[in-house]
Amino acid sequence: METIVQVAQLLLALSILVGIHEGGHMLTAKMFGMKVEKFFIGFPPTLFSFKKGETEYGLGAIPLGGFVKISGMIDESMDKEQMAQPPQPWEFRSKPAWQRLIVMLGGIIVNVIAGVIAFIILTYNLGETYLPAEYTKQDGVIAGEIAQEVGFETGDKILKVNGEDYDRVSDIWSGETLLASNAYWTVERNGKVFDLPVPDGFINKLNDEEFEAKFIFPRYEFAISELPEGSMLNLQKGDRIKRVGDYNVKYYDEFQKVVGQYAGQEVPLLIDRDGVEFEDVYKVQTDSTIGFFPGSLIEPARDSYTIGEAIPRGTSKAFSAVILNAKALGKMFSGDVNPRSLSGPIGIVNMFPKTWDWNQFWYTTGFISMILAFMNLLPIPALDGGHVMFLLYEMISGNAPSDKFLEGAQKVGMVILLGLMIFVFGNDILKLFGI
Repeated sequence: METIVQVAQLLLALSILVGIHEGGHMLTAKMFGMKVEKFFIGFPPTLFSFKKGETEYGLGAIPLGGFVKISGMIDESMDKEQMAQPPQPWEFRSKPAWQRLIVMLGGIIVNVIAGVIAFIILTYNLGETYLPAEYTKQDGVIAGEIAQEVGFETGDKILKVNGEDYDRVSDIWSGETLLASNAYWTVERNGKVFDLPVPDGFINKLNDEEFEAKFIFPRYEFAISELPEGSMLNLQKGDRIKRVGDYNVKYYDEFQKVVGQYAGQEVPLLIDRDGVEFEDVYKVQTDSTIGFFPGSLIEPARDSYTIGEAIPRGTSKAFSAVILNAKALGKMFSGDVNPRSLSGPIGIVNMFPKTWDWNQFWYTTGFISMILAFMNLLPIPALDGGHVMFLLYEMISGNAPSDKFLEGAQKVGMVILLGLMIFVFGNDILKLFGI
């Protein structure tokens, strides 16, 4: 059921994003008097269609994209018969280069607008909730297995990232941090300060679904959160354990370490209950537990924004997604980022929550919209960016590439895209099997 919910969210998001993207092309084409023959969401075979005016509108059975067929344009339809006829005034090829450029950018522009609007509205409505950096600067971190592989130890205090102060715990592993050149953390351990370099390719660890649990978490003070039903322990919700045997404890990881030494034995605990301290003896089970559920005393912070503040903040967050993906793509070509990190539809499904959450849905949809805009702008024939590249050449040089050249470039671009599609689908399938 969870997978069905995720797939439904993906299909809805793609339908919305493909619809507005292709709608951007269609509206700008019609604005300049170009004939739009088809507007489809999804690829053939056709599920249903209807014609209104000169345009056929339809829904395809393969929900992985869409297309607009503009008369006189060399595109994936490869309509050589039409292109062999003399140009007509309503055709794409008959219009000035600047108008054709706007048409090709139309889909990208509306995807950017949609993504920015989504981030602005979410920023205004929800604000931002985060763990303040003071926890990892002052109390230190619990180092998981991934952190230990890098060189962190439990108790380390992370003072800076890449030589700069930071505000949020998540900044420690953010894309901005890990994609920086010669990235490093400044760490304090037992009173000594040193720089711990981010290993090459470490950003690939982010693909681990349990990355945050395996990396670091702020050390936290704790209190009794809950007791099992029928518990006879002299403990109450909110009690804080200050000492175990002869050892003072402040953080839960300290408590676990000390209690483990008394497995199967009785041990005196010093309890703080609403500011009043008392001591009692408790039996430690063989699994090193006493019989209560701990609760973290860490309190997340929340920033709220007025609409005036949300506009620049949301816009910045939207474009940050594009910038980070551009950096990641560059690192991929340099070998620092594993191409296996690329995901297709199966991988994108996991970006959506397993239960229907409209806020998370719109966040993910806005993010995908920005990435689609970026990917479509890449100068690959068959993508909008390829058409833009040739149009800019025409506008600068004054000479348009020949139809034969454009047809050949379109074929090459389609082969590249097909190869990329096979690669990302293969990635998704291999990840499903843990390969």
